[in-house]
Amino acid sequence: MRLDDFNAAGPGEAAAQVRVWADVPSWVEAVVAGRPYPDVAAVRSRAAALAERWGEADLDAALAHHPRIGERPSGSGAAAEASRGEQAAMAHAADDDAAAIAAGNAAYEARFGRVFLVRAAGRSPAQLRAELERRLGNDPADEVREAAGQLAEIALLRLGSALDDEADDRTEEGS
Repeated sequence: MRLDDFNAAGPGEAAAQVRVWADVPSWVEAVVAGRPYPDVAAVRSRAAALAERWGEADLDAALAHHPRIGERPSGSGAAAEASRGEQAAMAHAADDDAAAIAAGNAAYEARFGRVFLVRAAGRSPAQLRAELERRLGNDPADEVREAAGQLAEIALLRLGSALDDEADDRTEEGS
């Protein structure tokens, strides 16, 4: 989607786009309300600043429909498609990594009451496993902060892949 299309979209359409990045209702509303943005960097800056305020309730809202690491995301919507791409490395996970991640997911959910969230993009199954095992040792308050930070990383990556600056496109076309 071009930035100018995002800026011009109706509130519902814009909110649907932002919800794919992170389904935190107050954040979605604030990002949409900040339009129009002069460039993608401005959207990213506002989204990042707003995400710094995320707490446990925001995290729980975003994770209500989030797939577990290692499980194939179901559905055909944009959020499911983004999760499938981000977790692509898990399709080639060694059996021991896949089994350890499945067991770790269960232990994490028992300990923290929510699915384990990590920015999977760019990480191998072994790295995801190590991160899960490390974070199982966090105390609950530290884990909320760390998981919210991971959610922000995911949201900003999705934002960056979803929006194009029209000015950037014109520069490339004129080259």
